[in-house]
Amino acid sequence: MAVLKAGTRLKSAVCSSEVMIVAAPKDEVDLSCGGAPMIDMAADASGGSVAEGAAEGTQIGKRYVNEAGDLEVLCTKPGEGSLAVGGVALAIKGAKPLPSSD
Repeated sequence: MAVLKAGTRLKSAVCSSEVMIVAAPKDEVDLSCGGAPMIDMAADASGGSVAEGAAEGTQIGKRYVNEAGDLEVLCTKPGEGSLAVGGVALAIKGAKPLPSSD
């Protein structure tokens, strides 16, 4: 677990996914991808495989949020693993509705 800050870039240890933190809570966060903890961009990937049940994949340019809404990450490189916090999958953030033009 780590304390995340906006602007931090992380990569998956088991697939090609890369993310940037957009917003993060003040507490420590257990962010994982493909069932393995996310690592610093400079760290060497372990070369493991994506865990069963954590292979939904990530989509480039999509923002992912947790249920509480206090963690938001932007996918900068897609991969086979799915993002999760504490074992709970992150959801793709929906677009804001445009105001009515009436």
